[in-house]
Amino acid sequence: MPVHNSGPLAGVRVVALAGMGPTPFTGMVLADMGAEVVRVVRPPKRRARALSQTEGMGPEHDLANRGVVSVEADLKDPAGVESVLRLAEAADVFIEGYRPGVAERLGLGPAELRRRNPRLVYARLTGYGQSGPLAQHAGHDINYVAQSGALHAMARAGEPPRPPLNLLGDYAGGGMVAAFGIVCAVLEARSSGCGQVVDAAMVDGVALLTAKIQGLRAAGRHSDDPGTNFLDSGAPFYDTYRCADGRYVAVGALEPDFYAEFVSRLGVDASAWPEQNDRASWPRLRELIAKAFAARTRDEWAAVYAGTDACVTPVLTFDEAAEHPHNAQRELYRVVDGVLHPSPAPRLSGTPAREPSSPPPGTRALAGVLAEWKPGETEGAG
Repeated sequence: MPVHNSGPLAGVRVVALAGMGPTPFTGMVLADMGAEVVRVVRPPKRRARALSQTEGMGPEHDLANRGVVSVEADLKDPAGVESVLRLAEAADVFIEGYRPGVAERLGLGPAELRRRNPRLVYARLTGYGQSGPLAQHAGHDINYVAQSGALHAMARAGEPPRPPLNLLGDYAGGGMVAAFGIVCAVLEARSSGCGQVVDAAMVDGVALLTAKIQGLRAAGRHSDDPGTNFLDSGAPFYDTYRCADGRYVAVGALEPDFYAEFVSRLGVDASAWPEQNDRASWPRLRELIAKAFAARTRDEWAAVYAGTDACVTPVLTFDEAAEHPHNAQRELYRVVDGVLHPSPAPRLSGTPAREPSSPPPGTRALAGVLAEWKPGETEGAG
């Protein structure tokens, strides 16, 4: 098929109320794929003064806003609310990340917006969802991952659970799942002419990501005791090891043939080592592997295992990852105005994503966006 560089979501208009964590990320991934995303921020006098990860950052560093246009609107002022309602009339998607009921109190709930624009997809992105005893509770990524049951499994034996940055709740279970739900609803609206509400809860999304583990648990192949299973650092052949220079390698030699390749290149006599799947001997096997890796540097081990199926990889920093020959060839990361950007994903052959660009430095006049969008003449989802 011919290649079109405007992205697969070209023509889809998105209004997103400014928020933290997953909400801007959802806007970014939609914008990466060609959607026209307008973020509504409050005027400086109305913005929250609470500390956040973005405080003190220049706009060029807030990568979640790349490809996104920001406009100011005072949501405590009826005129500001009316302006956002007018934007929503011309949009295909509306995203908000408030606690349940807040958008309604502002006059921006789904009933009001969809009364004006029946084809509108209204996405609500929260931690605990729109219903249930915890729906009104505050929280962050670590809380939602804990609530889902997933955080309990992320620990070495005898150690406390370790939060996976905020990648699992905010971005995988939250932003990515929300973006998927939005695209599903936009596709449906194209045929039915009717939008719907997308209730994207981070707890729901993280639980969804555990599907394979739930199957293993049901089959008796995964214990609820952290650090005792194949994929949670319990298996000595699926773990990280410290090298002579203090850096690490990651080993994922699960299958017998991969494991045999892995052991054969360690440079030690392994004839008396325990069998791979002798769980009772896993502590001893771990000690033997650790001792072997401690004899060389990380990069020396990377050279030993290069080009093999032993499933051994150096643990790279972000800068090292960007420079690695494989990643560099695929442009996993790109430097834009001195800032390292992750490239859009996934890759589409016919309608590729937009090239990453620096986030806009300021806001646009809301009236100018309204003039361009011409409320009442929606495109894309209709």
